[in-house]
Amino acid sequence: MNRRQLIRAGFVGLGALILNGCRGKQFAKVVQPGDPQMVGSHGAGSETFKPLVDQAVGSLLARNAAPPPQVTPASTSGPEAIARPPLRICFVAVENKSAEEIGDFKDQIYQIIDTRIVESHVFEPINKRFVDAGLIETRLRPDQLFVPANMRTFVGVMEKQGQPFDYLLYATLTSGTTRENQNYQRDYLLTMEMINVRTGQYDKQSATLTKGYHQSRVGRLLN
Repeated sequence: MNRRQLIRAGFVGLGALILNGCRGKQFAKVVQPGDPQMVGSHGAGSETFKPLVDQAVGSLLARNAAPPPQVTPASTSGPEAIARPPLRICFVAVENKSAEEIGDFKDQIYQIIDTRIVESHVFEPINKRFVDAGLIETRLRPDQLFVPANMRTFVGVMEKQGQPFDYLLYATLTSGTTRENQNYQRDYLLTMEMINVRTGQYDKQSATLTKGYHQSRVGRLLN
């Protein structure tokens, strides 16, 4: 073996050694309550969506959660009264208009919002399966329900299913991106829109969270 072949063989062996040394093992860890949450390095994750949902949904429901009036049954002659049943919310969709694909987080955001409605003890959500069935029967997209005629049609179908409701709820996730060379900042905005289907009264609540993404010098060299 001449000198050139020896050097070439040495580089090949060194490369294989480096690759084997860089090959890591995948492992997992259960994140306990109170432990730091992982922060997405390339996109939003639980550290972004959970605070947005808690802030927007909490503020919207609290503002509309006036104590339900007491109702006295007509058949009761005494002063006894019973509380009015919880107001029912038809939560139709989470629409993603941000710059990122949010994948399985879309369904999780829906479920978290639905759970917050249950936990309010003032409002009661319509089961998502009934909502989906109503949309299929009316052949309407969620964003088309803001047209009054479409809303009346949808409300009628839901009542036939035995699922009347008082409010229509819609969530939209958007983002805005500011770039500085290889680094960038993304402002996430979750907007909740709620409409009283009896009166047409409209309410809206938003929550924002800003997250910075930074590319290290090693990352730039590898690119």
